[in-house]
Amino acid sequence: MWPADIEQKARHIIRDFTARGLKLATAESCTGGLIVGALTEVAGSSSVIDRGFVTYSNEAKIEMLGVAGETLAAHGAVSRETAVEMALGTVTNSAADFAVAVTGIAGPSGGSAEKPVGLVHLAAAGRDGAMRHREMRYGDLGREAIRLATVRTALDLVAELAHAP
Repeated sequence: MWPADIEQKARHIIRDFTARGLKLATAESCTGGLIVGALTEVAGSSSVIDRGFVTYSNEAKIEMLGVAGETLAAHGAVSRETAVEMALGTVTNSAADFAVAVTGIAGPSGGSAEKPVGLVHLAAAGRDGAMRHREMRYGDLGREAIRLATVRTALDLVAELAHAP
């Protein structure tokens, strides 16, 4: 169902988190649940995955994750600030030790000169206060390719944060 590299990354996270007794939650906008879908494809993921939030609309980001309306008004849904607040809100509103959040423009429309198609902000947060952010500019690769690239980057970001000193 998934490209081999995504399956491998997901299996690694499930195996690692299971061994360490850790829980993970996701907050997804442009990927619409693909990250948690890739993770739950792995047998045994129920011991790791706490929940996944699909917060496509600004209202969902506010209501489900506590993203500030002021943040959305000042920076937009596709921004570092929103991704960070989504990740923090996911940790706060779940039983997860770690959370990953993504928000971006998968296209084919919706882009602008300032925020082109292929721009994605990802953030990972730990209950311990650890935080990582990554801004990706994948380019106009097509909707499916942008979404799959975002899943790859999100899984890498989770693995990186979970092993940060």
